[in-house]
Amino acid sequence: MIKGIAVGGIAMVMLGAGAVTGYQKLSQPKAAEVMAVKEVTETVTTPRQQCETVQVQRQAPVKDENRLLGSVGGAVLGGVLGHQIGGGTGKKVATVAGAAAGGYAGNQVQKNMQQGDVISTAEQRCKTVQEKSKKLVGYDVSYRLNGKDGVARTSFRPGATLPVKDGQVDTTAPTS
Repeated sequence: MIKGIAVGGIAMVMLGAGAVTGYQKLSQPKAAEVMAVKEVTETVTTPRQQCETVQVQRQAPVKDENRLLGSVGGAVLGGVLGHQIGGGTGKKVATVAGAAAGGYAGNQVQKNMQQGDVISTAEQRCKTVQEKSKKLVGYDVSYRLNGKDGVARTSFRPGATLPVKDGQVDTTAPTS
């Protein structure tokens, strides 16, 4: 009989211990209350090409580099005008001087005209620009569990609660 009481007592202690452990498991909270959620982002820089078409002016190609047309035209005109001045030998000198001065003047006039002769073309110009954007990294979640506040980072936006497993907040993304 004493053996039976001892065995019964031991069995009761074991059953009681198991019941307490089971009760503790059942009485643990299943969820933590979410107090606040803050998005965590990082800035990402991505290079990209930006091109634009611009009008460019260049000097037109010169057809008469030595400016012969201006020189000859100016010399003829200068010679004709110089020939109108004076008489005798003076007329010859004035004609030659007029031709020389006219040749030089015609050369300079053609030079100025050629320098002002421009052509416009469209060119595409490209440059690399850095484009910045925000990338979502996760969420910092402030929660309350058993009267204590805590913070955890999750990869998903939680609802009003976070699940609790073995007394700890579970930050694993829920599967749908």
